[in-house]
Amino acid sequence: MDIALLTRIAEALERLAPPPPPQPSLAGADAFVWHAEPIARLVPVAKVSRVDLVLLQGVERQKGILLENTLRFARGFPANNVMLWGARGMGKSSLVKAAHAAANAAAPGSLALIEIQREDIRTLPELLNILRADNSDPLRGGPRRCLVFCDDLSFEKEDADYKALKSVLDGGIEGRPANVLFYATSNRRHLMSRDMIENERSTAINPNEAVEEKVSLSDRFGLWIGFHNCDQPTYFAMVDGYAGALGLDVTPEELRRQANEWSVTRGGRSGRVAWQFIQDLAGRLGVAA
Repeated sequence: MDIALLTRIAEALERLAPPPPPQPSLAGADAFVWHAEPIARLVPVAKVSRVDLVLLQGVERQKGILLENTLRFARGFPANNVMLWGARGMGKSSLVKAAHAAANAAAPGSLALIEIQREDIRTLPELLNILRADNSDPLRGGPRRCLVFCDDLSFEKEDADYKALKSVLDGGIEGRPANVLFYATSNRRHLMSRDMIENERSTAINPNEAVEEKVSLSDRFGLWIGFHNCDQPTYFAMVDGYAGALGLDVTPEELRRQANEWSVTRGGRSGRVAWQFIQDLAGRLGVAA
């Protein structure tokens, strides 16, 4: 067969199925998003949407635990995977992003934050293989240290993706790379819905062993950090902190009166409700947030 014809056929096939693009260097940004489809790749994030650590009020104990663990890891010392669980809107994901920023301020360039979506957990081993092979640490000349972060992690009935996470965290042959920690947030302490656990209990030969299999996933996280419902003094402290940071021209009495009215209309108090109120107030006062 004509060599020129074979060449054209090969070129046509390459256009139909081009090789995957090279992964970006982890030294090129401080944050990335993992896209599993259509082509698995890391996408750099130019600016992380986050709140400064000092503005996160009402979670002082949680803040101290997570920051210490993150700083230790950024400086090259052993640290734990972390599960942040509990009440909605109390700053779990905001605290992860703020701790990452604080660690990089203390040790510039030491830590990359990589977000993985819940539906892509099954591809976590592929992501970790990329991070294991990385050689872009600007400080140590080896694999850059990475926080792999999954927000709102939980598993439902008939969902087997938890097995990939369980293997990666502790039990796989390769194990978790030394340069990677896994941080996750969830409204559930054990990541599984009650229906999922009860279904395992009812169908298993040994119900207790089936439940232990599910619950043991949470045990793979060395740190569990709980977040609880917000009382009124804590809510007001959050509002005061945000208002002070933005320099809003409003008296403390009026600020709290409006903040309380806002929380009543929302049916609850939380850090998220406090920030939404401040956004509304700043807009009405003509102040850029």
